[in-house]
Amino acid sequence: MNIALVAHDNCKKDLVRWAREHVNELKGHRLTCTGTTGRLIDAALRELLGDESPSTPVECLKSGPLGGDQQMGSRIAEGRIDALIFFWDPMLAQPHDVDVKALLRISNLYNIPTACNVATANCLVSSPAFLQEHPQSTYDFSEYTERSLS
Repeated sequence: MNIALVAHDNCKKDLVRWAREHVNELKGHRLTCTGTTGRLIDAALRELLGDESPSTPVECLKSGPLGGDQQMGSRIAEGRIDALIFFWDPMLAQPHDVDVKALLRISNLYNIPTACNVATANCLVSSPAFLQEHPQSTYDFSEYTERSLS
């Protein structure tokens, strides 16, 4: 399973703490993260797992404001992300708010399980469905994609 981990600056410590607490659930999965979040998650997992850390590879995309949110959305649309854990800051306006909304929209559009806080992330990884293969989308977009513009 490929799990996306994203956190705004004020939420990075919460996501790193959450990842450390759920290292056993994350172990063996591929993790895709935006910039700084990915480096922090990778360091935390290496500290906990030592030599086992390659079994939980962390791919770091660009920082969110520099295009990382858009890269993550692209991976979701390509079917390369199975779940999104995105701790976003509801109390602070983000300079890249449009990208944040687009990422949340695309995760909903493609039926990706999405957790935006600790409580929901806990529910997601403790669910029996977490280890099952998830279909990327339950929606048929063919009417939209095959429409005629004339």
